[in-house]
Amino acid sequence: MGIWERLTGNFPEVASVALICIGFAMLLFSRNLFKKIIGMDIMDSAAYLFLACQGYITGRAAPIVADGVQAMEAYINPIPAGLVLTGIVVSVSVSALSLALAVRLYARYHTMDIDEIIRLAGEEEV
Repeated sequence: MGIWERLTGNFPEVASVALICIGFAMLLFSRNLFKKIIGMDIMDSAAYLFLACQGYITGRAAPIVADGVQAMEAYINPIPAGLVLTGIVVSVSVSALSLALAVRLYARYHTMDIDEIIRLAGEEEV
């Protein structure tokens, strides 16, 4: 099996790694606070995609007992889906708080450049 078949066979995992790299690059190289928040959101989405992919098993059904089948081998694991849903709720809350703080910083310093905000905040302390 060649590298191309392995990559296409594991497409969701490859997409998760690519999204993690994109989000991390945005956090590392961008000086704009808004872009850093977006990069963090992209990394969150990549983690949720990876968790959802690991929880799915081909050929199994959702964990709802139907037709009297109660064998564990017939159903997927519901825990990763629950973790993903919980993580999404927490991620939305953190993103909302981060964006609210970014708006307050912009209102005070009239810039979204993190280095400029740090410099202006240092000047205020003196």
